[in-house]
Amino acid sequence: MEHKAISIRPFIGAKNFEVSRNFYRDFGFQESVLGPNMSYFKTDEIGFYLQDAYVKDWIDNSMIFVEVKDVTRYWKELLALDLPTKYESVRLVPIREYDWGRECFVHDPSGVLWHFGEFF
Repeated sequence: MEHKAISIRPFIGAKNFEVSRNFYRDFGFQESVLGPNMSYFKTDEIGFYLQDAYVKDWIDNSMIFVEVKDVTRYWKELLALDLPTKYESVRLVPIREYDWGRECFVHDPSGVLWHFGEFF
């Protein structure tokens, strides 16, 4: 089978939909409101759906990996946003090095874990 995919758009939940919407806008994503309980957020050509839905086991096991060109530059820009000061439960984890590359991490207001990394 030959996939001719154009994009992949995961669905993630939100413990507090309005807080998460504000967080992702502050994080630099552009929001398109799709309805009272769902928005599409994008940056460049990638995006995801944010739902006003919270299932703890689902959220606690949600992880999204975003490949970036330069994780060091990305980390510096991420720190400048000062998101943990604005959002109580947001956590940033500094760059870690692995055999395959480097990555840093962001825990969103609901607990979704974002990986931002570059491959060697």
